[in-house]
Amino acid sequence: MATNNTLVGLQEFKLAQKLMGNHFEITVVADDEQWAHENIRKAIAEIQRIENLLSTFKATSETNQINEAAGQHPIKVSAEMLGLVQRSLKISALTDGAFDITYGSIDKSLWNFDKTMAALPDAKTAASMVRLINYKNVIVDAEQQTIFLKEAGMRIGFGGIGKGYAAEMAKQLLIQNGVTSGIVNASGDLTTWGVQANGQPWRVGIANPDMPHVPLSHLQLSNMAIATSGNYEKFVIIDGKKYSHTINPRTGLPVNGIKSVTIISPNAELADALATPVTIMGVNAGLHLINQIHHLECIIITDDNNIYTSKNIHLN
Repeated sequence: MATNNTLVGLQEFKLAQKLMGNHFEITVVADDEQWAHENIRKAIAEIQRIENLLSTFKATSETNQINEAAGQHPIKVSAEMLGLVQRSLKISALTDGAFDITYGSIDKSLWNFDKTMAALPDAKTAASMVRLINYKNVIVDAEQQTIFLKEAGMRIGFGGIGKGYAAEMAKQLLIQNGVTSGIVNASGDLTTWGVQANGQPWRVGIANPDMPHVPLSHLQLSNMAIATSGNYEKFVIIDGKKYSHTINPRTGLPVNGIKSVTIISPNAELADALATPVTIMGVNAGLHLINQIHHLECIIITDDNNIYTSKNIHLN
């Protein structure tokens, strides 16, 4: 990386920062270091703005305002929040509820996935915890620009789509500011545009669920996003069996059978949002869904290390 602010040949300038509880790294291809870092800082500010909008940890966020009013009254929201919720509900319908932003009502004390967790909750307890999870009870009034959660105790959260949305918004901001090539990487879920400084497409590794730091394979990507959901990220072992942190919203119990799902899409938000529901849906239903949607691809690795891909994937 250049150490002064003068014009140089095309280079890749990077900056990493913890944002939205995740490790973000933003890469910009440019011939001017100062200009590159100014744009990276603007992208970071955009991600921070989105975090303030979506966070369930900030009392002033629109998400918390919606949750606090659950079962009581609608909340007037920004056009941005309205649009994100509407798109989330469409993905819920598409996946038959496997993706659901109302998952926030699950009791975290049951599902802490740390060393203190020694047993699964029984099926009856788990089922009672998912009683409030139902995307159909999110009432959107586009004309009044309001969102209402019908049941008291319901909570929405954007853990399944938020970082993909933030990455996509940061990318669009950089493109609008004249950045012709770069990557926004949100803890391994990333979106790319343009090419590397050497003119080659970006080369992105597919995570190996058994050795996450050693890529299973590589894909050449440009103007595409990739997101992975895997049981290697957070899990617990009970009686010798590994349970993923991915909870089926219908049963309240962890899914098993799939180690990881990788989604490739032109849009980071969509890639992020589909990785987890495909894990919940399983190999056959997941691949059937992905194969029906233009410009979407998928790689699934099962617990017994079989690799399944959508029809247009070519691993190398």
